[in-house]
Amino acid sequence: MARSKARVYTCCALMLLCVVAVIVCIAVLVRRKEKCPDSTFSSAAVAADSGKCSQIGRDILKKGGSAVDGAIAALLCTSVMNPQSMGIGGGSIFTVMDSSGKVKIINSRETVPLKFESDLLKSCPNTFQLISGSKWIGVPGEIRGYEKAYRLYGKLPWATLFQPTIQLAREGFPIPYIQGRYIPYVDTNQTQPLRKLYTDKNGNLLKTGDIVKFEKLADTLEMIANHGADAFYTGRIAEDLIRDIQEAGGTLTAQDLASYRATVTDAWAVPLGEYQMYIAPPPAGGIILSLILNVMKGYKLDPASLMGDQKTLTYHRYVEAFKFANGLKKHIRDPHFSSEGMARKLTKDSFAEHIRSLISSNATHDPQYYNITPYLDSMGTTHVSVLAEDGSAVSVTSTINHIFGSKVFSPSTGVILNNELSDFCGKVENIFPGEQPPSSMAPAVLKSQSKTLVIGSTGGSMITTGMASVLMNHLWFGKSLKEAIAAPVVFVDSQNAVKFEAVFDKDVIEALKALGHKHETAKHFYNVVNAVEKEDGCICAVSDARKLGEAAGY
Repeated sequence: MARSKARVYTCCALMLLCVVAVIVCIAVLVRRKEKCPDSTFSSAAVAADSGKCSQIGRDILKKGGSAVDGAIAALLCTSVMNPQSMGIGGGSIFTVMDSSGKVKIINSRETVPLKFESDLLKSCPNTFQLISGSKWIGVPGEIRGYEKAYRLYGKLPWATLFQPTIQLAREGFPIPYIQGRYIPYVDTNQTQPLRKLYTDKNGNLLKTGDIVKFEKLADTLEMIANHGADAFYTGRIAEDLIRDIQEAGGTLTAQDLASYRATVTDAWAVPLGEYQMYIAPPPAGGIILSLILNVMKGYKLDPASLMGDQKTLTYHRYVEAFKFANGLKKHIRDPHFSSEGMARKLTKDSFAEHIRSLISSNATHDPQYYNITPYLDSMGTTHVSVLAEDGSAVSVTSTINHIFGSKVFSPSTGVILNNELSDFCGKVENIFPGEQPPSSMAPAVLKSQSKTLVIGSTGGSMITTGMASVLMNHLWFGKSLKEAIAAPVVFVDSQNAVKFEAVFDKDVIEALKALGHKHETAKHFYNVVNAVEKEDGCICAVSDARKLGEAAGY
């Protein structure tokens, strides 16, 4: 009898404990939702460069997908929403942090084909321009990158990630403003197949708001969804793609596609105040970003650094740091074809201290002082930042390089091909089969004891500008993530000319000109930063308004 009563008391006590535990959990969740501002999320978020693609990525997360699942779905969507920026005819770099905090890099950047024009680099232009044509096409790695990331971190069925974009491409949708803005770029005699993609039945170019369909691309994506990445790199799709490229004068072969491999490496970790910043090694451009930030953190920046004369001094030093960085970009090389020694050195505090010692507070210098060698600026790309419920994160930048890449369109497969080999222009003397071109792409994850910041940018050479500006404004100048992304930027181009976004402080511009900085007007600013941050259980996600982006979460 006594034993029975003991059992009853024990059961009651256990039930009471369970009820208390449930109440505590509910209270914690309610409190978390109460304290999180309306503009934030409590579980997960995606920041892509269009609202539709952020929503597709979010929906994948809601279905139980991983951060990588959400990122792949958002990227596939971007290949039809902003096909001028990226697609499966290009390449990407993933920075992936798992739920335990380990960070890996998945590199599927394009490579030099086995056969290419021997004098290719001699045909590089001397000044920046959109470079089109089949001779600039690199071997596309995008789908191999998705495959590698998915095999390591994927949760949902592979095909599930493709379905939303297949439906969009097949059924059609109104052309968004950003895509519509760039359609006139295909209106040339040299781009007839691509022009045909964007013309109505009367031969008129489509415009913003018109319905566009990518039916051949939908077929290709469906094959990849059903049969895996091999369907793109071997078999019928590969045969059709190579035939179309060769008919356009390109040198890619079936062997180039079949032999392409994405790589997995450890991220490089760079201390940044309370954070560890995880970046991709060369040929990615994170080492240049880390150099800029390491130089600037030595000045002990805070909100007062943007007040009065101190603001001019801060931006003068910032511009000078970029001038030195421009002279060091030649060290961004594929590690399989050059030593990593100097690249590693660029990420060290001691090297940043050396650069600071060369920066004068009241003067600038001739290009020779910064060891500048002429190179071409680049543009384009897209970026997706994802933070999942389990704390895992993906920062991934993808590109076909210039607007609509090479402008070579494969009518058999619906694929727009990259012009990535132009990224070698002015940066190397020789290129080799299998080599990846240097890049400004810098997908990053910053982690502290209590915070996670997933961030990246698009805009070619302006990627470093966009990211450095946001991180300085947010981490040191006290601005919210949204304010930091919206803040006007200053860009130092490959000729060390200083260019300011339209709403930049006019007094600072005049003061920098008085210090001797060469000022030029930029026609366009392509820096677009998309970021997700988690702090105190609340998630802030921001897609840059410069590309009319919108984040999504829950």
